[in-house]
Amino acid sequence: MLQGFQDLILGGRGYTYSASAFVTSPAAWSATAGLGGPLLYNGSNAGGAKGVNAYLMAVSFGLSTASTVAASLGIVTGATTQPTSTTAIDSVGNLAQGQQGPQCSVYRLGTVSAAASLYLPIGHVHTGAITVDTTDDNFVHLGGAICIPPGSFASVAPWAALTSAVMQIGLVWLEIASD
Repeated sequence: MLQGFQDLILGGRGYTYSASAFVTSPAAWSATAGLGGPLLYNGSNAGGAKGVNAYLMAVSFGLSTASTVAASLGIVTGATTQPTSTTAIDSVGNLAQGQQGPQCSVYRLGTVSAAASLYLPIGHVHTGAITVDTTDDNFVHLGGAICIPPGSFASVAPWAALTSAVMQIGLVWLEIASD
């Protein structure tokens, strides 16, 4: 998963972080209000600071209450100002225990200033009972392929609103100082 990034992490230029959110009825990817699960905002260059680039490494998801709507689940990205109407993330931390927290902000949900410009499907959620769910590998390696520069956001969101679904969604990212 971290191939190509080892020297940056081991050389002290970057840290990996993880966040998880418990989301009820996740909003569709085209929404601006209530987007999230988790919602990662890179405002790291605010106030003239140097800032970081955030590279998405992996996403994980689980379903604890079935949805009445079937849809794909994906990674969404776009440009935004500081999200508003945010709710606190359920869990966030540095994967190198005892090290600094992220420079990016992460929320369970929030409102972005513009809808996402990219939707990358990574999995599916269907309407079957969770006791007979057919999804097996819900940890998707992204390997840093998606870069979230300062002034941008990333989130995990479905193609259509997943009515009644309750999901646990995790996001792993790497922060490296931007040049």
